[in-house]
Amino acid sequence: MDAVRRLPNLLSLLRLAAVPGLLGLGWLGLEAGFLVLLGCSLASDVADGWLARRLRAASTLGARLDSWADLATYSAVPVAVLWLWPGVVREERVPIAIALVAYALPIAWGWIRFRRLTSYHTRGAKLAAVAMGLGLLALLGLGVATPFRVACALLVVEAIEEIAITCVLPRWTADVPSLAHAIAIGRAERVRRSDRA
Repeated sequence: MDAVRRLPNLLSLLRLAAVPGLLGLGWLGLEAGFLVLLGCSLASDVADGWLARRLRAASTLGARLDSWADLATYSAVPVAVLWLWPGVVREERVPIAIALVAYALPIAWGWIRFRRLTSYHTRGAKLAAVAMGLGLLALLGLGVATPFRVACALLVVEAIEEIAITCVLPRWTADVPSLAHAIAIGRAERVRRSDRA
């Protein structure tokens, strides 16, 4: 049973291991291989969280591994996409810039405030990640931009929520499903402090 419970963390590690492959496929100009590996990486991102909840294997280590795998993947993908589809990058430069800023700001603010990746895994982040994955595959594989642009808008909303969560939480906490949960955590912390005083 222990081996099965480690499966979500193994999927996160495999996503980390896929990052050099994504960059290599991008550098070599292998569009189809890149899209297949990206699709597998995105599917494993969805699967690891689902499995962690179903197997009751969620952990702080798992949350951190998932966040590091996300950061590595989301840092490598724009570079490889630029190598593979420079024309698409030029055409979609505004939504791409918005997406990069919306992804980077919550990470930077979390790092400033808590000196670590936030690892909130909010419902909004999950929705935005799925939408972005599908939107990116539609844009790059089919040449359809609308799903990608919608995903960028969702990412902005999700970024605002994550920044607000970082502002509200009294200390670093992994796996915070929403801003409402962060507010409840903050209230509970204030009550505990006042009870101790």
